[in-house]
Amino acid sequence: MDENGAINRCCEPQIKLAGSHQYKFPIQDEKLSCYDDAEKNLRCKLASLYRLVDFHRWTHSIYNHITARVSEDDEHFLINPFGLYYYEITGSSLVKIDINGDTLDSGSTDYGVNKAGWTLHSAVHAARPDIHCVIHLHTPAGAAVSCMKCGLLRCCQESLIIGEVAYHPYSGILVDEKERQLIAKNLGKSTKIMILHNHGLVVCGETVEEAYYLLVNLMAAMETQVRLMSCGGLDNMILMDEDMVQKVRSVAGLGGGGVSKDSTEWKFGQLEYEAAMRMLDNMGLKTGYPYKKAIKSKQ
Repeated sequence: MDENGAINRCCEPQIKLAGSHQYKFPIQDEKLSCYDDAEKNLRCKLASLYRLVDFHRWTHSIYNHITARVSEDDEHFLINPFGLYYYEITGSSLVKIDINGDTLDSGSTDYGVNKAGWTLHSAVHAARPDIHCVIHLHTPAGAAVSCMKCGLLRCCQESLIIGEVAYHPYSGILVDEKERQLIAKNLGKSTKIMILHNHGLVVCGETVEEAYYLLVNLMAAMETQVRLMSCGGLDNMILMDEDMVQKVRSVAGLGGGGVSKDSTEWKFGQLEYEAAMRMLDNMGLKTGYPYKKAIKSKQ
């Protein structure tokens, strides 16, 4: 407070947004110039997804992974360099590997790839060519639900939007090559959500946008279930039947990830992802995202 009794704002603590950091590494960095436009866009899009996971505080130190298939023809994938926090990841720092986990392009850092992480992701990508993005996280809510015998309950709208849920038993840190076949079998041919018992969660998407949309709803469902468990447990819950899943998903799929009167044709989750990219760009992170629709102010 100054001599006139006014509050000195410079002395007040600075409030930061959740997941924001003092040092903002631009997602679309200068070292991306060596890639063609398609790979450059994918690298920026995937790096942006890592930043969103950090923003929501769904990270677990340098661990966990998000991968994306580089092209339809080649079994090449992008994954995070093992050693960076998610808020440090840029488009050029992502590592390109093949289906065997061999490094094709180490990116702009000297870090390698986590073997356990690729065991899980390679199993999913090899079994499901329709899947282009795979997210694996260990959030507290996700780990808590993964330990429940009841599994993920249909207790809220978000739990319906995510669709069918698969389960995989815990057998230690994922480094056993033999486990890849069991992962693929348990995921099935069309499921995009898999809960790893006593471990965490896996979210798959035909696009990066879809994977993010499903993740947001899965995390909301898990957080809701964990809170409900402290309010009387199963005996105090109103649960919905599986028939309601398709009913809700058929409506949620309109206009991308939600009902929309917009004449633009949005792919699943694209509308929501554009909003998330605007947020990151407004934070100064330079996503390089190719927006389908720019915001225009009406006079």
